[in-house]
Amino acid sequence: MSDFYQNGVVTVLHRLGSPNVDRLEQELSRYGRIHPVALVLPSLYAELSRPALQHIVDTLAEVSYLNEIVISLDRASALEFRLAKQYFSRLPQRVRVIWNDGARIQSILNLLVDNNLDIGLPGKGRGCWTAFGYLLARNQSQVIALHDCDITSYNREYVARLCYPIANPNLGYEFCKGYYSRVTNRLHGRVTRLFITPLIRSLQQLTGSHPLLTFLDSFRYPLAGEFAMVRDLAWTNRIPGDWGLEIGVLAEVYRNCALRRICQADIADDYDHKHQPLSHENPDAGLLKMCADITKSLFRNLASEGVVLGDGTLKTLRATYLQAAQEAISRYENDAAINSLTFDRHEERTAVEVFLKGMKLATEGFLDDPLGVPMISNWSRVAHAVPDIFERLVEAVEADHAWNPAAAPAATAP
Repeated sequence: MSDFYQNGVVTVLHRLGSPNVDRLEQELSRYGRIHPVALVLPSLYAELSRPALQHIVDTLAEVSYLNEIVISLDRASALEFRLAKQYFSRLPQRVRVIWNDGARIQSILNLLVDNNLDIGLPGKGRGCWTAFGYLLARNQSQVIALHDCDITSYNREYVARLCYPIANPNLGYEFCKGYYSRVTNRLHGRVTRLFITPLIRSLQQLTGSHPLLTFLDSFRYPLAGEFAMVRDLAWTNRIPGDWGLEIGVLAEVYRNCALRRICQADIADDYDHKHQPLSHENPDAGLLKMCADITKSLFRNLASEGVVLGDGTLKTLRATYLQAAQEAISRYENDAAINSLTFDRHEERTAVEVFLKGMKLATEGFLDDPLGVPMISNWSRVAHAVPDIFERLVEAVEADHAWNPAAAPAATAP
């Protein structure tokens, strides 16, 4: 059972009392008649062969209140796309698989580039953005939820608790961020525990109490990949195209949404997913790339708010962060001890060293180019630049959906 403490400026919706997923689903079915719910699943084709996604699909087959499910599929050939359509066809909801590598979607992306619109780099950010555009074009769902496809501990409660604060018109929220405890026989969530939280608090120490930093520090798990929002935010929010997605989304919500309309919900007693390697020596992979992208996203959002981040401040920040991270390691070691959890101080310290390296790379990149890779244009701008973009997008997705479905070999998974 969670505590009921409210901290920071963002409302916390806890898990209290006995499990109530059946009641939540009944209410969501009722609210869904007024506020239909769509679920977006960004996925690599490789996920289809893994047990996590198979379990997610089996679970979603039992969720009756979802109006539609959109899978944004990356790194898939033509044959793999057809297999993916067959794989997801067992879901009873209206399902569409967006083939991001297909000729039709690529043609649309090229058209946007020709109109001087930023579409970001291939990856999760662009995939989510494309799915949001398709849902905006259809205009059949008022609530859009999103979660990753590598959750190994998935159950019906995850999506119900994520959607409920937005779908329930009596609560009045426009954005809900999921959070959860990352604990098995050891503490997980290294990037949140040892990197983003110490980094944000170090920045507060150096630059003062800025409202954006206070906002970010109010989230119990700012890097969680699960959130739900009203469709209007999908229209106005820009999206980063790299590992800075979660921080970038929160920064956009901070700018475009009143604080009283934002909440975070405890969606699970336990949570586990695929763990990323540290990638000590590869700046283009693993947690090293992740923390570099997150740091650059944070720096650029602070700069856009008028916070001056010069060379001296950023060099001091690394030393301040290291001290904060070392203190965090000691706290979590004590937390693990009282709960009889496995704790490896060397692994924790190694992770901090990798995060420091990522911060250094991010600092150099930010000082060299404070704007960096532009964020993906929001759909409001896209629709003004290309007035028939939504018709084109729906036509492309539906044409891909209807394309040669009988050619897929009989299979339930790749």
